[in-house]
Amino acid sequence: MRKHSVKFWIAFWSIAAVFLAGWYFFCEIKNQGMRSLEPTVNFLPMSQEIKDRFKAVACLSDEFLKNDGQEKVFLVLFQNNLELRPGGGFIGSFGILKIKNKRVISFNVYDTGNFDGRIPDITEPPYPMEKTLRIKSWKLRDSNYSPDFKVNAEKAREFYYMGGGEEEFDGIIAITANVLASFLKITGPITIEGYPGIYNSDNAVISLEHQVEKDYARQGIEKGERKSVMNELGGEIIKRISALNNSQKLKLIQIVIDDLNRKDIQLYFKKPELQKMAENLGWAGRVDENWEKDYLMAVDANLGAYKSDYYVKRSIDYSVDLTKEKPEAVLKITYNHTARQKDWMTKDYLTYLRVYAPKDSWLNEYKNSGVPRFGSEFGKKYFGFLVDVPLGQSRTIELRYILPKSVRENYNLLIQKQAGLNDTPVKINIKSKNGAEENYDIMLNKDFVLDSPLE
Repeated sequence: MRKHSVKFWIAFWSIAAVFLAGWYFFCEIKNQGMRSLEPTVNFLPMSQEIKDRFKAVACLSDEFLKNDGQEKVFLVLFQNNLELRPGGGFIGSFGILKIKNKRVISFNVYDTGNFDGRIPDITEPPYPMEKTLRIKSWKLRDSNYSPDFKVNAEKAREFYYMGGGEEEFDGIIAITANVLASFLKITGPITIEGYPGIYNSDNAVISLEHQVEKDYARQGIEKGERKSVMNELGGEIIKRISALNNSQKLKLIQIVIDDLNRKDIQLYFKKPELQKMAENLGWAGRVDENWEKDYLMAVDANLGAYKSDYYVKRSIDYSVDLTKEKPEAVLKITYNHTARQKDWMTKDYLTYLRVYAPKDSWLNEYKNSGVPRFGSEFGKKYFGFLVDVPLGQSRTIELRYILPKSVRENYNLLIQKQAGLNDTPVKINIKSKNGAEENYDIMLNKDFVLDSPLE
């Protein structure tokens, strides 16, 4: 019997979560389309925003679970956010999913490292990959270097064809390892006979990494059998999902929607109308190019620090002073490396941080980082820095920069979160033109808008 890797099973559970939601809705509406679903969703005790998102899931299901004889093909990118990248996490594997006449007809998963060997060494990697990762060419595993998923999806597709891939994709989906935890919120904790410990939504990913890399030897398990735990755990999860009642299935759908809102699942579609729907719902992982007021997005790329993002905790402090003729922003980002010693999973943290601000912003001062680099994209200005955080230490990066004068009028702020990075505490202080101050404390788990706070 073929044994699968951790990457395979994380991939399997993750994609199953997305399409279980769609399949459930398909079964409920019994081939009658969206109109038969709307009365049921409208009756449910939930906000209108959540109802609209349930309907959107159903609409996507209608599109891709048609009995129309047409094969639909998706590229699925599995991102390990324990090794954070701008688009969500290191792409250790990818899958090709094919659906036809309401059925999954094939789902094959490939090791990205093996596939990259087929890609010619002709693409110069973006700064500072060559230096930190010691690579001479940019390839699929590192393709998600943009904070914008549409850019990443198109770059991944480009590398796929450079490697000899032949499929034409109807869509591209990116999924972080957090989605495995989402499954376990519904199934509940799981124990596997013959293996110690309990797998739950808080510890599953790290426990599995440790089991197949370290613990198996102490348990007397042969190296060739070390991943057999995955077959057992996978079977138990599938069994529990199959036994969910309708109420639990609705909860699962809500969890999948939450993962979409958090950018743990990101969607890109070939059809413009579907892409537009995903963008309107915030499920396409786009950088907002139309926002014209104050803006902030902090984007990290873990470049050569193993799986250290499991241990690195971040917090953000953002202050804006509108009393000055030229508004001034002070941004502090604190990295706390909670690991105490180097091992197979972590070492000193190294990240390439890019801070996106309004396009006419001007950096005046920076502290506790490398020399800045500057660039412009998505209608924004960005400041880039190499940041190192030794084991067991904290480091606070401080930036002081001038904002465009236009932000003083009818002040609004948009903070966009990075995919793969959740539960970031953010403190906001806004000083109005007349000196009045407002303070806000938020947990950044989705894009956040502060709308005219001082009016």
